[in-house]
Amino acid sequence: MIIGIPKELKDQESRVAAVPGAVADLVKNGIEVLVEAGAGVGSGISDSDYKEAGAKVLDSAADVWEKSDIIYKVKEPLKDEYKYLREGLIIYCYLHLAGNEELLDELLKKKVTAIGFETVIKDGKLPLLRPMSEIAGRMAVQEGARYLTKPEGGRGILLQGVPGVRPANVVIVGAGTVGTAATRIAVGMGARVTVLDVNIDALTSLHNIFPDKIETLYSNPLNIDEAVSGADLVISTVLIPGRRAPQLVKVDTVKKMKEGSVVVDVAIDQGGSTDITKDHATSHTHPVFKEYGVTFYAVGNIPGAVAMTSTYALSNATTVYAKALGKYGFKGAIEKFPELATGINTHKGEVTIESVAKDTGHECKALEI
Repeated sequence: MIIGIPKELKDQESRVAAVPGAVADLVKNGIEVLVEAGAGVGSGISDSDYKEAGAKVLDSAADVWEKSDIIYKVKEPLKDEYKYLREGLIIYCYLHLAGNEELLDELLKKKVTAIGFETVIKDGKLPLLRPMSEIAGRMAVQEGARYLTKPEGGRGILLQGVPGVRPANVVIVGAGTVGTAATRIAVGMGARVTVLDVNIDALTSLHNIFPDKIETLYSNPLNIDEAVSGADLVISTVLIPGRRAPQLVKVDTVKKMKEGSVVVDVAIDQGGSTDITKDHATSHTHPVFKEYGVTFYAVGNIPGAVAMTSTYALSNATTVYAKALGKYGFKGAIEKFPELATGINTHKGEVTIESVAKDTGHECKALEI
């Protein structure tokens, strides 16, 4: 089968799906790889790097899409790419369809087989989401600290404080991969950190990693309201695989926050995890907006800001399944890696994942290979 790697179109999305080493591995396994010219430039990868790895570099996106059996990319297809969708095409990328019904309808109408990185589950974990979650968690604190500064409209607070002056109060909602990564950075920078989650085991794990460094609270409406309303920086990370994010941070709570405080919504890809960011994604070009005196950062592709790191981390995680799809075909890849079936969101015009079906009002059909 032919795998195509197009250039990403999302605002300032500089990642690319596969690095030259991964492409060389695909080609070695008898897979033809087509790469759109310039696809890797934002990640420091030249067209000649891909050619040396055995790929064919094509000048236009149309050629890559039309000549490929599998489209291997980073982010979901945008409106300008809908015209390339067709029956039988396999798309392998981040999809987040529970928060993007327009794209879902296009995939169903065109009978595209869409495999979402974010819903592949292996041993109860999300191996294709994890590397970007790690980066997003780290970046969330970094960006939050930036927007707390006065020139960026913030309160003028240094995250770690100085001797004799309190550090910033950072509240992290969610103790999963993103929350853990954010906690690690916030603690390392010397902030006062509170983490909320309903998973006591996850809170216990964080408490053991950072003894006497953090406060943990069970996540319920009262605790969220109290913690968030007094925070300088809130990192909202709540994720339910494949589902729309629950809006745990409410408007009434935001109204209690101090002017110049910052909320970073890492769950914006799944529709947003606050009443205010819900369906209000921002971009790297225009990353923030203000509401009730609070700055909201809701960029849907946070890891794209550090593309050279993110591209290699993502390629390391996703190439194994791309290789299986290209080498064995759709059915053979699932037989070899049964967990790949959990990532199939649409197939033959049907929604084949229960989480997306629930949130979009579709019937979930059993996968037929």
